[in-house]
Amino acid sequence: MPYSFYEDDHTAFRHSVRGLVQRSVLPHQEEWEEARLVDRSFWKAAAGVGALGLRIPERFGGAGSDDYRFRCVIQEELAEVGAASLASGIAINEDIVASYLVRFGTEEQQRRWLPGMAAGDVVTSIAMTEPGGGSDLRGIRTLARRDGSDWVLDGAKTFITNGAGSDLVIVAARTGETAGRARLSLFLVPSTAAGFQRGRKLKKLGLHAQDTAELFFDGLRLPADALLGEEGTGFRQLTAQLPLERLSIAWRAVVAAEAAVRWTLEYTRERTAFGQRLVDFQNTRFRLAELTTEVEVTRSHLERCILDLNDGTLDAITGAKAKWWATELQNRVVGACLQLHGGYGYMDEYRISRAYADARVQTLVGGTTEIMKDIIGRDLAGPKPDRGA
Repeated sequence: MPYSFYEDDHTAFRHSVRGLVQRSVLPHQEEWEEARLVDRSFWKAAAGVGALGLRIPERFGGAGSDDYRFRCVIQEELAEVGAASLASGIAINEDIVASYLVRFGTEEQQRRWLPGMAAGDVVTSIAMTEPGGGSDLRGIRTLARRDGSDWVLDGAKTFITNGAGSDLVIVAARTGETAGRARLSLFLVPSTAAGFQRGRKLKKLGLHAQDTAELFFDGLRLPADALLGEEGTGFRQLTAQLPLERLSIAWRAVVAAEAAVRWTLEYTRERTAFGQRLVDFQNTRFRLAELTTEVEVTRSHLERCILDLNDGTLDAITGAKAKWWATELQNRVVGACLQLHGGYGYMDEYRISRAYADARVQTLVGGTTEIMKDIIGRDLAGPKPDRGA
C-alpha cells in the first residue's frame, strides 16, 4: 500500500481551511501588511471552521486532538498564498501557548483561558527574549518577587510575536537563583493588568502583518495562581516543549519552500525570453530539479518527525536538526526562486518577493542555526571526561 501522510479526515479539514483562506485571508493581506497587524475578525472566522484550539480539550471548546497533521494542513494552505505572518502568529497561539496551558496549567487556569482561545476571543503571546539578551535565557533579568501571596513583576521583553494585540502573555521571569544560576518561572499575565505596558510595534524586514512588539512590566502585581506550573521549573517547562516548537518552525519552512517552487514553476512556464519559455532553458530545468528534490527529501524527513511527535517519541535533538536544516533550506530555495523570477522577483506584486523577506527570520527564531548546531554537537560529543580520575 503506498505511503500517505494524510488521511480522509485531514482532506476534509483541508477543504474547510482552504475556504477560510479564500474568504478571510486573501482579501485582507495587503491591508494587514500595511497595518502591521492581523484583524481580530480573522481569529473568529478561523474558530468558526475549527482551525483554532486543535489541541485544546473538548470540554473547553477545542478539538482535543494531538494529531499535528491538522496543524500541518493549516500551515500548507497559508503558505500557498504567502501568508507567513499569519502562520507565525497562529503558531504562537496554537503550538506554544495552548500547549503550555494544556500541559502545565491548572484546571482553573485552563477554564479561564482555553475556551476564549478556542473561540478566537483570546489571542496570546509568549515573552522570553529581552533587550540585549537574544538566545541567552539564563541571562533573563525580568524579575518576579513575592509580596505576601502575590507576585510582583518588573522587566522588559522584546521581539514578542502577537505582542501588540495579545490578551494573554506567558512571561518567563527570574524567581531566584540556585548554585549561582537563575531559576526561571513562567507566569500568565493578562494584558489588562495594571503595570502592563506595550512599547513600540516593531518595524521588521519581513513578516509585516505579524504584530511584533516590546512589552514592559512595571510593578505588575499578579495573584499566586498566575504561576504556570511550579516555581523554578521554567527551564524544564521550556525544554519539554522544544520538540514541538522547533518542528512547528521547520514545517512552516518546508511548506513555504514548496510553495515558492510551485510559484516559480508556474512563472517559468509562462514567461518567455529569447523566443522560448524560461523553463525550456536547461539551467532553469536543472535548478528546478535541484530545488524540488531538496524540498521533497526534507519534507519526507519532517513527515517522519511529525508522526514521531504524534507518538510522543520526538526528542529535542531531532527537533533541533529539523529546525536548522529546514529553515536554512527555506532561505536557499526562496532565494533561488527569486533569481529565476529575474527582476520581477524583486517586485512586491509577486509573492516570491514577500516570501524572500519573510523567510529570513526563520533561521533566527526559536533558536538560531548556530544554537541548534551547538545543541546537536554537544549531544554528539557526550559528557566530558573526568580529568581528575
